[in-house]
Amino acid sequence: MKVYEGKDIRNLVVIGHSHSGKTSLVSAMLFTGGATPKLGRVDDGSTVTDHDEEEISRQMTISTAIASLEWHNTKINLFDSPGFTMFAHEAKIAMSAAEAALVVVDGVSGVEVVTEKVWQYADEINLPRVICVSRMDRERANWETALESLISAFGRLVVPVQIPIGSEKNLKGVVDLVTMKAYIYEMGGNGKGKEGPIPAELEAAAKEAHEKLVEIVAEGKDELMEEFFDKGTISEEHLIPALHEAIKEDRIFPVLFASGLGNIGTDHLLDFVVDYFPTAAEHAAVHAEPVSAGNGHGTDLKVSDAAPTSLYVFKTANDPFAGRITFFKVFSGVVKNDATLQNFTRGTSEKLAHLSIPQGKNLIPVPELHAGDIGAVAKLRDTLTGDTMGDKTNPIRFAGVTLPEPAITFAIEPKSRNDEDKLSNGLHKLMEEDPMVRFFRDEQTKEFLIAGTGQQHIEVMVSKLKRRYHTEVVLKAPKVPYRETIRGKADVQGRHKKQSGGHGQYGDCKIRMEPLERGKTFEFVNDIFGGAIPRNYIPAVEKGIVEAAARGYLAGYPVVDFRVILYDGSYHDVDSNEMSFKTAGRIAFKKAMEQAKPTLLEPIMKVEITIPDEFAGSIMGDLNSRRGRIQGMDNKAGKTIVKAEVPMAEMLTYGADLTSMTQGRGSFNMEMGHYDFVPAVFQEKIIAQYKAERGELVEVEE
Repeated sequence: MKVYEGKDIRNLVVIGHSHSGKTSLVSAMLFTGGATPKLGRVDDGSTVTDHDEEEISRQMTISTAIASLEWHNTKINLFDSPGFTMFAHEAKIAMSAAEAALVVVDGVSGVEVVTEKVWQYADEINLPRVICVSRMDRERANWETALESLISAFGRLVVPVQIPIGSEKNLKGVVDLVTMKAYIYEMGGNGKGKEGPIPAELEAAAKEAHEKLVEIVAEGKDELMEEFFDKGTISEEHLIPALHEAIKEDRIFPVLFASGLGNIGTDHLLDFVVDYFPTAAEHAAVHAEPVSAGNGHGTDLKVSDAAPTSLYVFKTANDPFAGRITFFKVFSGVVKNDATLQNFTRGTSEKLAHLSIPQGKNLIPVPELHAGDIGAVAKLRDTLTGDTMGDKTNPIRFAGVTLPEPAITFAIEPKSRNDEDKLSNGLHKLMEEDPMVRFFRDEQTKEFLIAGTGQQHIEVMVSKLKRRYHTEVVLKAPKVPYRETIRGKADVQGRHKKQSGGHGQYGDCKIRMEPLERGKTFEFVNDIFGGAIPRNYIPAVEKGIVEAAARGYLAGYPVVDFRVILYDGSYHDVDSNEMSFKTAGRIAFKKAMEQAKPTLLEPIMKVEITIPDEFAGSIMGDLNSRRGRIQGMDNKAGKTIVKAEVPMAEMLTYGADLTSMTQGRGSFNMEMGHYDFVPAVFQEKIIAQYKAERGELVEVEE
């Protein structure tokens, strides 16, 4: 493939709900454009963009894959993104490297959950969108119903630029409403249609749709409105550039029709991409910040070969043979093979050996890449997703993509010692590929935790661990990090005395214990006067109390938010030592806890739930059943946003429950809020479970 400049490049992210036909459509475009020798199929795992073992076995896209083709002296880079809710963040990341989105909608189902989600992502960055209603050869496919669904969801700016000829198994082609010509295809053919007249039965519908298209394109443009009123239409030479500008400015969302499996309409779709989609050189100016405050103010960078080199890393993959593969977009300058660039995010330099362009799992070597193009390079040492690289004379940094926090967490345990040795390395490589995966250790429960967007997301990561890194693990629900505290005060003596011949052990302390404000953790006050306890032994008393508090009193959870005042004690000239006073401190702590009304605290999460309005009532009722406290509600674009505080113990399975309650149309995020008292009935059960695990007999009132 030859090297292209930005004006001849189209970067297109393909987005939409799962099973809407995205991968099949991309496969048909690649075949029609001559980039592949045959039409790949999802069913037999032969598509270019679903190449990972997990994707082939599950017949679903899990991570964004990139492939390109040449069409009419233009290079088209296609980003095939996932359509399942739990992997939709991949589409958001890919949008950062695209000039436009092709929104694929199923001809039977119309707009679905993820269609709305990725549309919102595109709205946030004002990304131009063109819609393709695919799978029009399916039984019950209906273009008018699909169009109604699109207009209902996204408004009147959704306008067809084609209408299909035939439907279901009789789908034959499309009518182009710009040129007012028909194109007829052979089902399963080479994707190239034969031009002809509009069928008589579609003439009236085509004329009406053409007039509506022209009217919306002309809106707000005085010279076009004058031509429209004078002639009742707009000439093709004026309509084509006007439609291109309207798409680029988000003033229209054109709708095309196609079948990926039948390879119908794909050549016309490629023509539309070349003629109407924004070029890479037309990408809106990208804001870049200086690497350090002393380097001046931020700048808005236009895609241009003339500027110093800068590129943004939007994806990282780990290949068992090639190692780490870094995917990037060149925002300015020209990158040449074997160039050495500065990684401004990490303060290191990297050599880009074997510069390539991605074609699914394959990398095709190229000598250079111009501003606006997509590239890949293997085996960079330090560079990861979100990093900015460039010429050291122009130290700037692009902002990364803001992603939500993971919605679900599992405890993860290796099955064997051999698995334990490999677990950390395998998970860190998966985290390099997917920024929504988290792996960390809970300091309180000592469990290793893995977090992601949902249960299926975590299960895919576990499967990848086994396939790629030969590491087997067990997933468990995480422990809730309860804490213990006190409600009352205590005044006690802790004495440790032991005599066994020779030097004995003697430590004696008197303490007062009282509650602190929530979040103050622990405070130790030395109130000793007159040398009742030598100064060098006082830290030992504190250490004994801290160690005892860490082990808990009621149920093995750390004791927090209390003050200890050491006010008196005694010592022995020979038998006293640090260990004796440390033990005395532990004894005093346990005695004080008996008197100070100990109780359990639980983590309360701040939860924000976004749902369609019709589910608001059931969600509120469900939150109440989870001991949640509603903090407020808001409405935005047909969505209800519920803010609440809910105990973590009630939210461990919320991701799956919310999906079930809202038919997959709800989403949520949560973060740690504060700790609060556990109600008595739940507290008794937690303590009983703890004692049962330790083999202690305990009775619990039901």
